[in-house]
Amino acid sequence: MGVVATAKALEQAENIGLDLVEISPNAEPPVCKILDYGKFKYEQQKKASEARKKQKIVELKEVKIRPTTEEHDYQVKLRNARRFLSAGNKVKFSMRFRGREMAHQNVGLDMMLRLKKDIEDIGVVDLEPKMEGRQMLMIVSAESS
Repeated sequence: MGVVATAKALEQAENIGLDLVEISPNAEPPVCKILDYGKFKYEQQKKASEARKKQKIVELKEVKIRPTTEEHDYQVKLRNARRFLSAGNKVKFSMRFRGREMAHQNVGLDMMLRLKKDIEDIGVVDLEPKMEGRQMLMIVSAESS
């Protein structure tokens, strides 16, 4: 219809038996349509619920390791982490130190750096390995392609 005065647009909508709905209020001049407002709200609600269904919720999966974790167990934990990352989740590696292990934090750091190197093809490190009390943490997220 082009640019029409508000009063004339309201009159036309009333003659048809529909509502005058403002679609884009920020445009210059504002964009309005003559349509059934109830149907319009229903369709907007359907679009919003469809968008929520398609949304991917990223979970934070935790893989716990120890500074004394042996090779086979390390490979199992690495495989699980790769599976989590390929599913689109984030992975939190946590390493707990007990007793005298605190004196050998370099062993734990070496293992974390090895993990980082082993998953660099599928994941990106969000949080570099760091100590928090008796625990060393590293967070890795799936590589966005």
